[in-house]
Amino acid sequence: MNERHPERFFDDWRVGDTFVTGECTVTREECLDFARRYDPQAFHLDDAAAQASMFGRLVASGWLTAALAMRLIVDSGAMRATGILGTGIDELRWTAPVYPGDALHVEGEVIELTPNPDGKRFGRMRIRCAALNQRGERVLTQIANLTARMR
Repeated sequence: MNERHPERFFDDWRVGDTFVTGECTVTREECLDFARRYDPQAFHLDDAAAQASMFGRLVASGWLTAALAMRLIVDSGAMRATGILGTGIDELRWTAPVYPGDALHVEGEVIELTPNPDGKRFGRMRIRCAALNQRGERVLTQIANLTARMR
C-alpha cells in the first residue's frame, strides 16, 4: 500500500477530497521522441522552428503533458484500490507551455460522486485535475470521468 494514499474505494471518497502526486521532470529526449512518434509539429522537433514560433524554444507536445499527468496520477497510488476505469475527459485545456526541464506534478479534487442508479457495485466520479510546473503555473486542466468500484 502506498503510504501517501491509503486504499480508497468509491464509497470512501467525498466531494472536495483532494490528492497531490509526486513530481517528474520533462526531458528534451522524451519531448523529441514523443513528437517524432505522435505529434510531429516543427516546434516540438526543431530548435530553429521552435525559436521562430510563438513558444520561442522547443516545447513539449500537449499530448505528452497529458500522458505524463496520467502517469503521475497512477504512480501516486491515489486511486489504486478503486479499480478505476476512465470513461472520458471533459474540458481538457493546455493552459501554458511545457518546456524541457520543467518539473510537473498533478493536483486533483473530487467534484462529483454518483452511485450507480441500478444498485450495481460501482459509482461515477468526476475529478478536476491540474498539472502544475515548478513555478506553480497550471499547464493542463481537465475533468476526468471515472467509474470506480464500491467496497
